[in-house]
Amino acid sequence: MQLIALGINHKTAPVAIRERVAFPPEQMQAACAALKDHQTIKEVAIVSTCNRTEIYALLAAQETRSVLTWLSDFHQIPLEDIARYTYLHQDQQAISHLMRVASGLDSLVLGEPQILGQIKEAYETAKQQGLLGRLMEPLFQQVFATAKRVRTETGIGTNPVSVAYAAVHLAQKIFADLHTSRALLIGAGETIELVARHLRQAGVRELVIANRTVEKAKQLADEVQAEAVALSAIPDQLVKADIVISSTAAPLPILGKGMVERALRLRRHQPVFMVDIAVPRDIEPQVGELEDIYLFTVDDLQEVIDENLAARRDAARQAETLIVEGVAEYQRQQRVRDAGRVIGAFRQQAEQLAQQELAQALQQLQQGQDAEAILRRFARQLTNKWLHHPTLKLREASADQRHELLGAAVELLNLSDLIPSEPASPVASSTQQP
Repeated sequence: MQLIALGINHKTAPVAIRERVAFPPEQMQAACAALKDHQTIKEVAIVSTCNRTEIYALLAAQETRSVLTWLSDFHQIPLEDIARYTYLHQDQQAISHLMRVASGLDSLVLGEPQILGQIKEAYETAKQQGLLGRLMEPLFQQVFATAKRVRTETGIGTNPVSVAYAAVHLAQKIFADLHTSRALLIGAGETIELVARHLRQAGVRELVIANRTVEKAKQLADEVQAEAVALSAIPDQLVKADIVISSTAAPLPILGKGMVERALRLRRHQPVFMVDIAVPRDIEPQVGELEDIYLFTVDDLQEVIDENLAARRDAARQAETLIVEGVAEYQRQQRVRDAGRVIGAFRQQAEQLAQQELAQALQQLQQGQDAEAILRRFARQLTNKWLHHPTLKLREASADQRHELLGAAVELLNLSDLIPSEPASPVASSTQQP
């Protein structure tokens, strides 16, 4: 069996490709159910964010391509349209990759914290669907432990560098004074919450949060002193918005070219700064063609983000060391678990032999035979049965010059103090010639 990480991310594919292979929340259950029925996959979890879609799976080595085929079939995208954008990591590389992703080392924004929460959600979904087993369940636990070490033992999380921060920073470059600006935020998730907080810190005068569920928008609005509205209110709110930042899980665009054109006319063509952080996109790309509209996507934020990475680069190097340690610890734990299965089988075998001999001894006692003789025979026969197979294998190992097995037996059975030292037999080695 082989552990793989198959994915598409912001480094390998443009947003137009990433949005086609993303798994919105309403699709995740169906995707997990389909994977559960996939005959070649033993364990699996899907991580899907605005910047990446990754499938972590345990399967036979020769079945690796079946995961890519499944992804193509599920989204009804020709295989050749996505194959050239994907990457594949196997076994130790897959483990290391997942830990780097969870720690924010593979993110568009180095060290961003949101990805860890998204991976935890992917883990919970896979666990609820019964898709995790003895390899991937402990893997995720080690991933979370390693990501926590990275957060607490390095400075990777210092200095606010995130997609949300980058969006607000870009707005500050476009507007000389944010104190006179009004912002419309679409969505009510973690990213929009961060955007709202950054905008407040930057001095934005008014904030409006539009969301499909008004109650959720109101919860966030109460925290950041904003106004909450339904998505249906967006056309009217656009007229008054100088800044529009959107991040939802909607499968189709929320802002179309016609809606924005109407708002611009009513605004007398005052410019509007827009950032579409969502994947799939919330704002139709054609909106960017309009005069007085400055539209940016997550890909456009890269330059802004790069300016804020210097303070985190040293921390990232420290984090890579922790990732190596995390991978080694997971592999050590797996070896311990493998030994546990061997130990369990060994104990079961020993218990079966003991029970067989005990049943015979009890039967002899009930027949009135001499108790001391029965106990002596019980001990002798049990010892002989326990040692019969190992004795044969040790003799064979010696005859075949498998000295490493003999040495392992001495260490395993704690015999080093019991074996007398004596010179080796001059005819013991088959390599000696007369």
